[in-house]
Amino acid sequence: MPSDTPDFAKKRLLVMILGGLAGVAVALTGIYGMGALVRKSAVPEACRPAAQLAQTLQPLARGEVAALAPAKSPIPLSMIAFRDDNGKERTIADWKGRTVLLNLWATWCAPCKKEMPALDELQVKLGGPEFEVVAVNIDTRNPEKAKAWLTENGIKALGHYADNSARIFQELKEKGRAFGMPTTILIDKHGCEVATLAGPAEWASPDAVKFIEAALGRSS
Repeated sequence: MPSDTPDFAKKRLLVMILGGLAGVAVALTGIYGMGALVRKSAVPEACRPAAQLAQTLQPLARGEVAALAPAKSPIPLSMIAFRDDNGKERTIADWKGRTVLLNLWATWCAPCKKEMPALDELQVKLGGPEFEVVAVNIDTRNPEKAKAWLTENGIKALGHYADNSARIFQELKEKGRAFGMPTTILIDKHGCEVATLAGPAEWASPDAVKFIEAALGRSS
């Protein structure tokens, strides 16, 4: 059998290389396609609307709320627990059907106290059947200190919620949703994370109000 000519050998080598590259491309497509499926399935069914809402809100995270991070893989937060002013245990599930801006604060946290008037004003502007700012104090000593501070500083619209064990912060930290104080999380009406902010913000600003109104489905 005659040996291959140089030209024929080159053509055969080119075909083999192209075939190999095509195989690699197919394999990579499968891998990345599988990754997309994994990422999609990683979001609980109940939190799929929160994921879609987060994508919609992404362009509005600017100005005074530019540090707000819309959730890429929202997690359920319905069972996050704390106590109300009467000492009754409450969970985010109690706000089912309403959007919540959950804020963790403490009297020893200067940035927390600085943003509290703005949170109070946001509650005045938008609070109602659809929305509430739920500010949870995590002071572990002298539980009455937080209540007194709110009164002394004219914070009247916010309800008084507390977790004097600070367990709520630890739980959110374990979930990768709390890194320091203050920590604020926007939670949809199904109890799922929509966006998270580490640090303070001017919550009564037009940027913040527009962001929250969009989360509520209101046109600007």
